[in-house]
Formats: sequence, structure tokens, C-alpha cells
Amino acid sequence: MSKTLKAGVLGAGHLGKIHLRLLNQSAKYDLVGFYDASPEVREKITAEYGFKAFDSEDALIAAVDVVDIVTPTLFHHKLAKKAIGMGKHIFLEKPITQTVAEADELIALAKTHQVLGQVGHVERFNPAFLAVKDDIKESMFIETHRLAEFNPRGTDVPVVLDLMIHDIDTVLSLVNASVRTISASGVAIISETPDIANARIEFENGCVANLTASRISLKNMRKARFFQKDAYISIDYFSKKVEVVKMQDAPENVGDFDMVLENAQGKKKRVFFDNPDVPEVNAILMELECFADAIVNNTPVIVPLEQGKNALDVALQITTLVEKSSA
Repeated sequence: MSKTLKAGVLGAGHLGKIHLRLLNQSAKYDLVGFYDASPEVREKITAEYGFKAFDSEDALIAAVDVVDIVTPTLFHHKLAKKAIGMGKHIFLEKPITQTVAEADELIALAKTHQVLGQVGHVERFNPAFLAVKDDIKESMFIETHRLAEFNPRGTDVPVVLDLMIHDIDTVLSLVNASVRTISASGVAIISETPDIANARIEFENGCVANLTASRISLKNMRKARFFQKDAYISIDYFSKKVEVVKMQDAPENVGDFDMVLENAQGKKKRVFFDNPDVPEVNAILMELECFADAIVNNTPVIVPLEQGKNALDVALQITTLVEKSSA
């Protein structure tokens, strides 16, 4: 029988409540309780769900094996540093911290205290992404669109750190090369910081990623398209659908129903559509349970602190370029 980990949640806002419910239903965790800085929130959630509220962050951290930090990013570094110092594993919502220096400190501390950390880049566990990620190999052009309807709740964070960072993380996880250059621009329309941003990331292997994010769209969209030699792959994170079109050299004897393309040099390719199975999983529950597996079985963390830092680093570079362009 595998070990059940004691877990506690810091921060019980919209996402924190989701984490509480999922940890409570998971067989891999024993939800000990939560702490939120607001006494009203603590009282309300205890009354509504019956979860135990702790009187301080220190008391919660001391009572668990895993600390799930779902507070505003402003508090990530302080809380994670405290939890790591007390020998606890940490799950940190994205972005990992406010600065790269803070992330570096947490990475070093985690190594010193021999604890694991995972960053909540949840799109890595989106069923549509899981269905095709192994097919995405050596993409040379990537295009992503992450558009959200206006919500005043999100305007205190730059659109790149709120929305685009999801796509930055997935692109960095799929492109096996370091970043060469970044260019970006954006426009502030309603907020004090840009509401729309576009970034172009060029990698050392020649791959180019064109990322667009907006928080003032008329409809929600979360899509990514990958173009590579002999394949086109499309992911719709929102509807959890995928499209995979592959090409191979056409055989001598082409079937009546085969789709064949011929280029100017006379080379023929047969086009076929692949329909991979999209698993039925809850992405947030899966990321939390995969972290439990990594702790219990001593296996690699899927989104380790280092990768959270890399996504933050690129996001902050893009944010700086976007703010310069809109100044």
C-alpha cells in the first residue's frame, strides 16, 4: 500500500478552494487543513466544506508533509522559503515567484533541505496536451493564442504573467534548445499594464514560437499549433480537442481514397489524419497526484522548480519588452 501524504493549503481564494476539494477527494493525500490570512474566509470555508482552518501559516506547515501554496504570487517566496526550511515539500502555483532571484533561492534551499517542489503549470496536464505531446518533435514553427474575456480580478498582474506564461512553459518544455532572441510588443487598453501582448521567441535550433495573449477578448480561446517536418498538430486546451495531420512518402500504388499531395519537383506525399485518444482526467487533480507520486516513489517531478523559473525568466523578459513598447 502506497503512503498517503499529509497536505495543507495556504491561500483559500478561488483556486485555493478547488485545490482543497481535490486534495480532499484524492486517495494519495490526507487533507489536514488550510490557512488563509482572512479570518472571514477561514470561517466561511470551514462552515461550507468542513475543512479544518489553522490559526497561522506556521501551524499548518508544521502539521503536514506537503504545503500547497495557492496565495497571490507576492507571498510565494516567503511562504515557500518557510516551508522548505521546515523540511516540507512544496507545490507552488504559477508563476513560481516574483523574481528569478527568488526562484533561484528556493531551488538552492530545496536541494539543501532535500525536499521536492513542483510549479502549477496546469496545461502540462491538460488532456488535449497529454494526447499529443509525444507527437510534437522538432517543431520549427509554433503559434499560440490565449485569449480571455475581461475580468477585473486579473488586471493586477501583467497579461504575460497571468496568461501567456502557460504557453511559455509548454513551449519551453517541448523545444529541445535554448532561447536565442525574444521580441515582443503590447498595448494597454483598460488596465495600467498591457492587456494584449505578442511575443516572438527564436531558439538556437531555428524554431520560432509566436505567442499571443489578451484579457479583453469577446470570447475565450486557448489554442496552440505546431508545424514540423511531415506533421501539423493542433491543440485546443479549452475544448480539450486535438488535430494531428501527418504526411509520409506516397507508396507506388496509391489507394482510391488516399489523399496525395505532389510538389513542384514531383515528390508525392500521402496525407493521413491521426486521432489520438484524449484521456478523461482532471488536470489539477492529476498535477497534484503526480507530485505525490514523485515524492513517494522518488521519481522525477514533471514541472520542477527549475522549469518554473525558466518560464518566469522568459515571461519577465517579454513583460519588460511589452511595457517598453506600450510606454
